[in-house]
Amino acid sequence: MRKNVMRLALCAVLFALCSSVEAQQSKKVPRIGYLTSALDRVNPNRDAFRQGLRDLGWFEGQNIVIEYRYAEGKNERLTDLAADLVRLKVDLIVTTGGTATEAAKQATTLIPIVFTQVGAPDKQGFVASLARPGGNITGLTNIAEEVSEKRLELLKETRPKISRVAVLWDSATGRHSSKATEEAARLLGVQIQILEATERNDFDRAFEAATKGRAGAMTVLSSGIFHTHREALVGLSAKNRLPTVYDHKDYTESGGLMSYGPNVPEMFRRAATYVDKILKGTKPADLPVEQPMKFEFVINLKTAKQIGVTIPPNVLVRADKVIR
Repeated sequence: MRKNVMRLALCAVLFALCSSVEAQQSKKVPRIGYLTSALDRVNPNRDAFRQGLRDLGWFEGQNIVIEYRYAEGKNERLTDLAADLVRLKVDLIVTTGGTATEAAKQATTLIPIVFTQVGAPDKQGFVASLARPGGNITGLTNIAEEVSEKRLELLKETRPKISRVAVLWDSATGRHSSKATEEAARLLGVQIQILEATERNDFDRAFEAATKGRAGAMTVLSSGIFHTHREALVGLSAKNRLPTVYDHKDYTESGGLMSYGPNVPEMFRRAATYVDKILKGTKPADLPVEQPMKFEFVINLKTAKQIGVTIPPNVLVRADKVIR
């Protein structure tokens, strides 16, 4: 009798262990795709996204897997990279910028997509509306149209006598911001010179055109290509002594004159909340698009001195950060 009891007890223990192993094996670890045109594989935005996940209990390599796909500044690669993530059957795709979001949209209508840094997502056809996205796409907009107007105003306040401003834009991502900038220019009584650049090789030609067109300043609209090659843009602005305002503090920290735009790392941290909700069952269609709450105005006084620009006190006092 004792031997039978021991056998039964041993069988029960083995059964429990097997059941536990099977349960662990059957528990699916969510797989997230991260699609970006960025060149930098290590950057504050990605780190902020990962920190946001950790704050919500998602730890990479433990209870979540992230598949990173970088186009390395070559937008034409995004289509294949998006298709690769779909083939892997990821549970969700996080995108940065309009071009990456368009590539993901074309690749799937079923897998949830969470975008970041997209201007006018409703006008670009990613969502039906900001309040009710519909479909499989939602995320965080950088309200590029509104912010592009603000940047032009700051440029005009800094250089009150300028009458002509060059506008550098990427036709793949910035058409709505370009139109908003044109409207703001009319209200400010400033003529603008639209300069298109879709790749690094276009930059030199664009600055030559700005010089020939006698532009007194430049505003650079939001673009993944521009951000990837920001040091080249900053260098050309300094070489041509052209006061330039950008959309992100990375430019001013790299030597640009001024920047005004949303706190981008904060947007990426917030993107983690969308991932968390979707993995827990919420549909993208039911998650309104979020607009940025924090903005940063940064001035580089070292660059101002280098190109011979004096920043008025009323502009300088409004800066969130001054690089001296």
